[in-house]
Amino acid sequence: MKYALVHEWLTPLATGGSELVVKEILQHIDADLYALIDFESRNPESYLYKRKIGTTFLQKMPMAKKGVQKYLPLLPIAIEQIDLREYEIVLSSSHAVAKGVLTSPQQLHICYCHTPMRYAWEMTFDYLDNSKAGRGVPGILTRYLLHRLREWEVISANRVDYFIANSKHTARRIWRCYRREAAVIYPPVEQEKFKYTEDKEDYYITVCRLVSYKKVSLIVQAFNEMGKPLIVIGSGPELAQIRKMAKPNVKILGWQPESVVCESLEKAKAFVYAACEDFGIALVEAQACGTPVIAYRGGGAGETVRDIRQHPKEGTGWLFGEQTVASIIEAVESFETSRQKIAPEQVREQALKFTPKIFAERYLSFLERQEREFQSKNAG
Repeated sequence: MKYALVHEWLTPLATGGSELVVKEILQHIDADLYALIDFESRNPESYLYKRKIGTTFLQKMPMAKKGVQKYLPLLPIAIEQIDLREYEIVLSSSHAVAKGVLTSPQQLHICYCHTPMRYAWEMTFDYLDNSKAGRGVPGILTRYLLHRLREWEVISANRVDYFIANSKHTARRIWRCYRREAAVIYPPVEQEKFKYTEDKEDYYITVCRLVSYKKVSLIVQAFNEMGKPLIVIGSGPELAQIRKMAKPNVKILGWQPESVVCESLEKAKAFVYAACEDFGIALVEAQACGTPVIAYRGGGAGETVRDIRQHPKEGTGWLFGEQTVASIIEAVESFETSRQKIAPEQVREQALKFTPKIFAERYLSFLERQEREFQSKNAG
């Protein structure tokens, strides 16, 4: 069997959960790698350094390295130009358009879907509200573009033989958007770099990109009102705004190296998160340190964090029901009263359910099973 693995983009700035999935797959499967653009193979510090990676015409577009998303209307066209005819098995790691590669009936296509394209579906109005392209005449054109993207999303989903979702939440979204069933295999979370620590200091922490849907401003407002110590690590378009609104008890550190992030997570009283994530790797990373989590119940948090109210003996945090300042304050104050009931070793144990080893076992087992089924159908 000859394998191809397709991902959206590979750059030094793209180091999230989807890239960890690509890295883990390549450790177990000898696959040729393709992407819309690739600047990671030029990075001496990357595991992809000097690797041959197939790309598209977007590779030569101006400013592509800083974000190919600016060429959003061209992404579907570009992904369809990747020629995969020589491969029996096509694997895709998709959070935008990777699933849209063209395949034949003789090829098996399995897609690990991190999310249906966010800005084309439930984040459409957030995207329009926070973009200059969402207003006036450009806004009309943008709305039409997003409409066409949704059409292409559904069409391209039918090119996939089997979907894998990174959470039950994402599986529900895949069904809603594409009307396709998806198996659930949680993504790998690298935990070796995080040290389990029982001795916590008197501060809370949040670590994420500072963009609107992460709702960091709500967390900062809540801690402004409570006066409790909070550390915010991350960069993004909302950094200046959040720095301006933060009171002295809230420290906005911006981007920090991995060593600082790890040490800060290890010593924090609790990790606070208000975004609706498809999975939420940061929540698992915090728990790997033995650090409890206070998070918004929506999305994947309900699958990775065990609420102390529902799991009195195995609780790893506190989940709140609304993305509001009041709900965050109530959750933090409630956590303070029940904190002693949450055992750090139990928190760490929960994180160990999401290791790379477990991901690899389940992913490879699924792949082997579907390969056999596909070959059986073709033989018949």
